[in-house]
Parts: sequence; structure tokens; C-alpha cells
Amino acid sequence: MNETTPAATPTSTAGAVSPDSGLAWTEEGAWPVAPGVHRIPLPLPLDGLRAINVYTVETDDGLTLIDGGWAIEASRAVLERSLALLGHTPADIRSFLVTHAHRDHYTQAVALRTEHGAHVSLGIGDKGSLDEIQDGFSSGDPHLAMLLRAGAADVAKIWGNHAGEAEPDPSVWGYPDTWLEGDHTVAVGERRIDAVSTPGHTQGHFVFADTAAGLLFSGDHVLPTITPSIGFEGGTPEQPLGDFMTSLAKVRALPDLRLLPAHGPLAPSSHARAEELLAHHEHRLAQCLELVGSGERTAYEVAGGLGWTRHERRLESLDVFNTALATMETRAHLVLLVARGDVTVADVDGVDVYRRVGGLDDGA
Repeated sequence: MNETTPAATPTSTAGAVSPDSGLAWTEEGAWPVAPGVHRIPLPLPLDGLRAINVYTVETDDGLTLIDGGWAIEASRAVLERSLALLGHTPADIRSFLVTHAHRDHYTQAVALRTEHGAHVSLGIGDKGSLDEIQDGFSSGDPHLAMLLRAGAADVAKIWGNHAGEAEPDPSVWGYPDTWLEGDHTVAVGERRIDAVSTPGHTQGHFVFADTAAGLLFSGDHVLPTITPSIGFEGGTPEQPLGDFMTSLAKVRALPDLRLLPAHGPLAPSSHARAEELLAHHEHRLAQCLELVGSGERTAYEVAGGLGWTRHERRLESLDVFNTALATMETRAHLVLLVARGDVTVADVDGVDVYRRVGGLDDGA
């Protein structure tokens, strides 16, 4: 599974101040968000995303955590210190509501379940990704195949050479106790929290809306200053960007809630940010269409014409991992343009090649 590293907006939000703490959002602590709810930033071993926010919800029976963190020693140590500030230990965690099955959200929840018996819930759409891990990727690395189809053979070669160095540990990738399916209400103590299916970043992504308290635990679906990677997950969803944008519209149809993201500071309006993300991707679709032009282009070639991060960096300046993310995100935009009828796609020697409908080469 792959860490969420944004490919289309800022690569780091570490310095952003969160209103609940008045400090950088990554600052260690247990920061009060609302009565009975605290934000705990846990460290990540990455240059771009420095931390993940997990949220504790207090009940008479113990704690429910929204997301679990990455199963590494540094994260576990910070979690223990932060829970101690609230008078708790990891043994007080009764359940996890995990937004999606990426390692920074899921693996520490599984590890703590092994130790303390906490109940773990996860969206059913991520089952295929967990199946691949449990099966040891016996059918091959799906990301390698996607990169090859995107025309990124050189990136795929480097990716393949290093893939074996990051074999996932099956012990922290076990299946959840409960699969979340469809929109429904979850009881968390006296609270009634709406579990809302929001596929896009992954097919099994869920957000959790506590409308009575005015809170949206948004995972990676709605982030305050960056956009999550799209189209880079186990399996091959047919329309990852289409799914993501439909899910953004779904969040927009909920009441306007305070945004509690997995990465970055708290934000006041889920509606405002969902609208910004929809506008961003419409702009990106227009850019991709322009870059296809009147010729034939692969996703990798189109990605090479786009700017990446807020600094508009060129694709060749990114590391291999972020180059792969950028290529797959570009592919997701092109796939949606095909569905909209703006471009066509053809298989040319195992590579997807895109052509603009009505371009000069059509003789129009």
C-alpha cells in the first residue's frame, strides 16, 4: 500500500498553524477539538507529509479513534505520550474507525488490536488491496503494470528494482473486524456518527460525519491545503477521479461541517474546501486536454507538461515515488476525459495512447 503524497498541490504543510493548538499542526500533543474530541498528530517517516492526525472520541466505555497511524516505533511513542495527557493508555482504545487502508491510517490500528483487542472497522472497497498484500502480490505489483501502461517505462524499471525493498509486513495488514458498506450510522458512545462512503482516493474510503457536533472526520478525502493522490492504489478502479469528484459532491450535499482532516490543520468549512477541490480538478482536466492537443500522448507525456506542487515543479525534478504518483494522477484525469467524450484511448504495444476528439489529426 502507498502513502498519500500529494502530487498536484503543496508537498509540505508542516508549517501550517492549526486553530485548535495555535501551533504548527504537526506539533505533538492532544489538542481539544470539541467536547470529548481531541486531535493527536503522529509522526510519519516522510519528507512531504510529516504527520497524520488521529482523533480520539471519548465514551463511557473508553476511546474510539478515527484512524490509527503508521505502525512504527516513533508513532507508537507519541501516541502513548499524547494519550497520557488525557489520562489514557492504548489499552483504553476500544475501537478504530479507519478512513481507508493506507499504511499511515491502518497499520497501527491493526497492531494495537493485536495487543489490546480493539475493534477495527474499514471500508469494504479496500478489501482487494488487502487481498493483494495477504497474497504477497502473487499476480505481480499492480503499480508496475499501471506505470507501463501509462508509458512510464523508465520509472517502472526503477520502481521494479526497488519494490522488493519495501515488502509489506502482513502482520499489520490483517483484515478488519467489520467491513463498512454503504452509508450508515455508527454508534460511538452516545454519539451517532454517519459513515459516508467516499471512494476516489481509495475505493474503500469513508468519511465520518458527526453532524450534531458539527464535525467531519474527513480522512484523506477532503484535505485543507493539498489534494490526495488519485488513481494510485491496488487494483484498477474504472473511474478513480470520477469517483473522487462524485464523492466531493456528496460531501458538499452534507451540512457544512468543521473539517477535521488526516493531514493539515483544522478548517472551518467542508463545503468551501470541497468546492475548491472540484474546481482544481476541473482546471486540471482542461490542462490535460490542452496538452493532448492535436497529437497522440501517453499519460506520462501529459504529466511531463504539467506543473507539480504549488511551486509548479517539472515532472523530471520529482523523485521516483512522486513521479509515479503524478503519472497515475494524470492517467486518472485522462480516463475521465475519455468517459466525457473529449479524448479517445488506444492500446499501442501495451501502452495507452490518448488522442483529442476533433483534433487536427482527425481531419476536422
